[in-house]
Amino acid sequence: MMHFTQHARSIALRTAKQAALAGLLLGSAVVAMAQANSPVGTWQTIDDHTGQPKALVQISDDGSGVLNGKVIKGLGANDQPDRRCSACTDARKDQLILGMTIINDMKKDGDGWDHGQILDPENGKVYKCKMHLEEGGNKLVVRGYIGVALLGRSQTWVRQQ
Repeated sequence: MMHFTQHARSIALRTAKQAALAGLLLGSAVVAMAQANSPVGTWQTIDDHTGQPKALVQISDDGSGVLNGKVIKGLGANDQPDRRCSACTDARKDQLILGMTIINDMKKDGDGWDHGQILDPENGKVYKCKMHLEEGGNKLVVRGYIGVALLGRSQTWVRQQ
C-alpha cells in the first residue's frame, strides 16, 4: 500500500511539473505574440542613407497605450556615451543622447501607430511620426515627416531579442 502511494505522488508531481512547464511555454508564446503585434521592445535603428546600424532604441508603453522610445545605446561611430544633442533646439539642447527620449506620444491608429513625434539627434529636428510593423513584427517602418506623410523619409528598424 505504501509503494502505491509513493508512485501516485510521483505521477502527480510529474504531471504538475509538466502543467507548469506547459503554462510557462504558453505564457511565453502569448508574450511573443503580443510583441509581434506591438512595437514595444528594443530596436536597432538603421541609417536610411548609409544602411548602417546607428543605435538601439527601447520603445515602451506608458500604461495608457501611448508609446515612447529612448536611446539605450549608440552603435558604430555613435557608440559615444558622452555624445550630446548640440543641434537640438528644444529642452533637449546639449543633453546626452544616451537615455534621451526621441519618440513620444505614439498612439495606435488602425494597423499602425501615429500622432507622435520623432527627434533626429543628428540635425536636432523634430518630425511628425508614424510607424507600422512588418515581417511578423520583426521590422518596424518608422516615417518622419513635416506636413503630410508623403513628404518625409522612412527607416526600417530591426527588432532585437
